[in-house]
Amino acid sequence: MPEVYIIDVTNRDGVQTSRIGLAKLEKTLINMYLNEMGVFQSEFGFPFTLHETNYINANLELAEKGTLAPIRLEGWCRAIQKDVDLAYKLCPKIKHLNLSISTSPLMLELKFQGKMTIETVIKSMIKAVEAAKAHGAASIGVNAEDASRTGIEDLIKFGAVAKAAGAARIRYCDTLGADDPLTIYARMKELASKTKIDWEMHCHNDLGMGVACSVEGARGIIEGGQDAYINTTINGVGERAGNADLLSVLVALKYSSGFKDKKMFPKGIKLDKIWAFAKYASYAFGIPLSVNQVGVGANAFAHESGIHADGALKNRKNYELYEFEELGRGEPELVDTGRMITVGEYSGIKGFMNVLGKLEVEFKNDKEAADVLELVRYANVHTQKPLTREELIFIAKYPDQARKILTVIPPQT
Repeated sequence: MPEVYIIDVTNRDGVQTSRIGLAKLEKTLINMYLNEMGVFQSEFGFPFTLHETNYINANLELAEKGTLAPIRLEGWCRAIQKDVDLAYKLCPKIKHLNLSISTSPLMLELKFQGKMTIETVIKSMIKAVEAAKAHGAASIGVNAEDASRTGIEDLIKFGAVAKAAGAARIRYCDTLGADDPLTIYARMKELASKTKIDWEMHCHNDLGMGVACSVEGARGIIEGGQDAYINTTINGVGERAGNADLLSVLVALKYSSGFKDKKMFPKGIKLDKIWAFAKYASYAFGIPLSVNQVGVGANAFAHESGIHADGALKNRKNYELYEFEELGRGEPELVDTGRMITVGEYSGIKGFMNVLGKLEVEFKNDKEAADVLELVRYANVHTQKPLTREELIFIAKYPDQARKILTVIPPQT
């Protein structure tokens, strides 16, 4: 039976969102949370981009150490050979790539100014796939940007040629969120059955249907006989109106009436990590969680109406589709209201030791403590906000990788 896998794109598509961003340390923590949740793959950055190089290489080191495992770390490149060659020059240990190129007639005409045809797009894609294989890529995904406005025959041809070139799957990009659930289901079933290759759903939320299109597209792929991959972002961040929200996709697959009996929930996923993850991402992005955010919003399990409150108190199943404990909610959160010592770019060793001692972090000697404090100072400059408990522990535990992540050196002109 074909299966569903999650490929989270927070660290690639999410950070492309206008007016928000993540420091490289924060992107690393996103990868750590995804790994703890059991997500199959993180699209963790742009390996051909100079300011991403140290972060990407440090995360690949963490993967080698077994810290970022079993999650797969996948880079995004344009489907042109020079991007792939540069990616392997800068990040030679990267093993997984997604290669993207536009396929719709509209973008061929308006984006490429009529300089590309579907035939030349396919030729560029083939060269990029072959280059990635030559460099030793373990898996290659090929992205059809604006697939929802691309003719089905062109997508079948694109998918078949990509498979022959060595791609493992094709990403169907609903780049403008233009599809609807019924249409995308039918298209994905046809594409999967005719190309005999796995497909990947990448849906935006411009019409408010990003999650619905993602899960219905995945259903079509499964019924077409292939594995389905769904792209998500934490808290649904993403360009314009956002991407398919990670938690919304997962609870839809597990609890919605049309999916719960089909056993499409991804294996190995741990939903009890999502509450802490969503809060961290909200802090890192500087975007408050909406009160009605699925599962993690302040009102997701709140009841005020007399009928609802009475029913929920009698049995939660009356008015709650799933349990808040499953998402890691329910534990009291303690807040210090007296003296507080924080750590920042001007912290001294005494205050630093006080804070780290509360986190049960121990150092071998004073030099090790002083070295980590220096990294913490740089990290505070790097993130421009107070460091979280998880960030402090990460720096103390992986100082070599933290040092690399915090180092961003502009190229000489």
